[in-house]
Parts: sequence; C-alpha cells; structure tokens
Amino acid sequence: MSNELQDLFDDASGHLALGEMEEAAALYKKCVELDPTHFDSWHALSMAYLKTGNLNSALGASLQATSLQPNDLLAWTALSQIYVRMGKIPEAEDAKANSRILSLGGKVVREEKRD
Repeated sequence: MSNELQDLFDDASGHLALGEMEEAAALYKKCVELDPTHFDSWHALSMAYLKTGNLNSALGASLQATSLQPNDLLAWTALSQIYVRMGKIPEAEDAKANSRILSLGGKVVREEKRD
C-alpha cells in the first residue's frame, strides 16, 4: 500500500471513529479511486455508506469488496446487512449463507493451487 493510500485510509478511519460518516465516505472513495483493488477501502466505504443511508452506493461498494475477497466472512455479513436494509430478503439470505459457509471454515470460492 502506498503512503498516500495509507494516509487517506487512516484519515477516513479517524472520521469513522468520530462518527463523521460523510467525511469518512468521501475519503474512502478517494482511497478506492487511488487503488481500485484495495479491499479494506471498499469494505469500509460500504459501511460508511450504509451508516449514511446511501444504500445503493453501499451495495455497489460491498459487491466490489466481495468480488475482491470472496472468502471474507465480514464482507458477506456486511452485504447481507445492506440487502436487509434494502428489503431484499432473498439476496440477504444468500449472502448470509455464504457468511455461514465461511464461518464454518468452508470457502465460497476455491483458491487455485500454485505449482
């Protein structure tokens, strides 16, 4: 992670800790613009959007997080929460099922073995 990304992420997390969700979301958005592959930024952005009630943006960020790390338990749990808030119960149950699989030590996506 670059120093610039780390500094932005730390600043965003500081705002998040203080309950300043709009500021946190704006900085996390800059983080993903700087590095679109940074899972932690996408996940945190989805949570900040969820807290501000920006559900469509939270969903998009959460889907990006689960695509980057499909075997991350918290990412699937967050996605389930977003779907619940949107009233999309079947989708929430599907995401919850993936988090259940992961909590039991399974994998949603098998990782390829490297020679």
